[in-house]
Amino acid sequence: MSGYQFEFQGTELLAMASGALHWPAQNLLVVSDLHLGKSERIARRGGALLPPYEVLETLSRLTDIVETLDPAEVICLGDSFDDLAAVEALEEPDFAELKRLSAGRVWTWIEGNHDAGPVSVPGSHLAERRIDGVVFRHIAQAGAQAEVSGHYHPKLRLAAGRARPCFLYDSARIIMPAFGTYTGGMSARDPVFDALLATDARAVLTGASAIVCPR
Repeated sequence: MSGYQFEFQGTELLAMASGALHWPAQNLLVVSDLHLGKSERIARRGGALLPPYEVLETLSRLTDIVETLDPAEVICLGDSFDDLAAVEALEEPDFAELKRLSAGRVWTWIEGNHDAGPVSVPGSHLAERRIDGVVFRHIAQAGAQAEVSGHYHPKLRLAAGRARPCFLYDSARIIMPAFGTYTGGMSARDPVFDALLATDARAVLTGASAIVCPR
């Protein structure tokens, strides 16, 4: 699958054009901010009625990647569901698909600010996960080293094109793009990232192909 390969903490990672992160040496796949059930949550709270297909579309893209790479472990980096009620509102076919995807592999749900607390879907539920010195958590912590996080949904616009979800990374940390279909985004040039990333940080734009450029 297409993407941009780069070195991080002494290992090779692939920032995939789909918005997933692949660690080949660990046979590990990472996705962030699926926000499953966002349309249901907005409707439940009296907001705009959005087409209720984002769960199917997000899960379809995730299924394609999992079936292609067959990872030993999948880490979902928090805000996998738009809130805890969205977990309970998951349609039976979608629940069955998550159960099928997680069968035979380690599946880790990292706590997010939208979905902190136990979930009733297959897999383990952790505040963070550490593998060979790299920590996976939802929100980046100031001063952290060897950290992979999500939460901010970074996006970047090049020239006259539309803003595209992107990875942001430097030698110490990676901030993942949102994988979910109905997710907004924060400009990769927002000052919030100045405090988290080095001045030489790079962006990897997702889409039809991965494009790398300075942040």
